[in-house]
Amino acid sequence: MAELKTKINDESVLEFLNSISDEKKRKDSFVLLDLMKNITKEEPRRWGNGIIGFGSCHLKYKSGRELDWFLTGFSLRKQNFSVYIMDSLENYGELLKKLGKHKTAKSCLYIKSLEDIELTVLKELLSKSIKQMASVK
Repeated sequence: MAELKTKINDESVLEFLNSISDEKKRKDSFVLLDLMKNITKEEPRRWGNGIIGFGSCHLKYKSGRELDWFLTGFSLRKQNFSVYIMDSLENYGELLKKLGKHKTAKSCLYIKSLEDIELTVLKELLSKSIKQMASVK
């Protein structure tokens, strides 16, 4: 099996976020940082080059693959933020309808700007996901 490329590291989260040149994206990043830190009660850690992760969980896939990963997190991509919901967005259809402008993949929520969404709904979504992930440990 191939080795996982995205690994936890000791690089500074704050230095990374402060280096974001786009002021709006930098401010949104700090809002997400505070939101996730308050929900998880965990300190943020860098994963790979651009992911900010909170907490940890052990994932087991149907294929038999297992890995240690973060409980929730986000990354800033060129076009949008990716918010990681580790227990799958399929479980949150009703909340997603209330969230605002976004796109999804299985465990990724893509948001262009925090102005496009309801932060209270995102907070509820993250809280429910983290609670669900904690129940399967």
